[in-house]
Amino acid sequence: MVDYEFLRGRQNKTLVTELCVASAAASETFRFKSPYKITDHGSSENGLNWADGHIEYKELHTILTEAVIGFAHLYTYSVSKCTYLAGLSGRMIHNLDYLECPLTSLFQ
Repeated sequence: MVDYEFLRGRQNKTLVTELCVASAAASETFRFKSPYKITDHGSSENGLNWADGHIEYKELHTILTEAVIGFAHLYTYSVSKCTYLAGLSGRMIHNLDYLECPLTSLFQ
């Protein structure tokens, strides 16, 4: 499974602040720096802050590509996340909503 948290940037662009790749065996989380020179700030909705990032934003594509290279199938929740991740990775992302997979079953 692949998931991410994001903030909205200039022109309402999705900016990934945190990317997670998880399988039954392991999970890995990557936190990104802001792609802009800005004063550190975050979101009151999700508690994310650009000051938490340690990976250069320009590495997002490379990190995602390398993190999922060993997986034949990739999954996430929501059409918008599937579309965004497919565009970024160049791979098909399956929507767990369509598979009627409850979110809680992944973490039991």
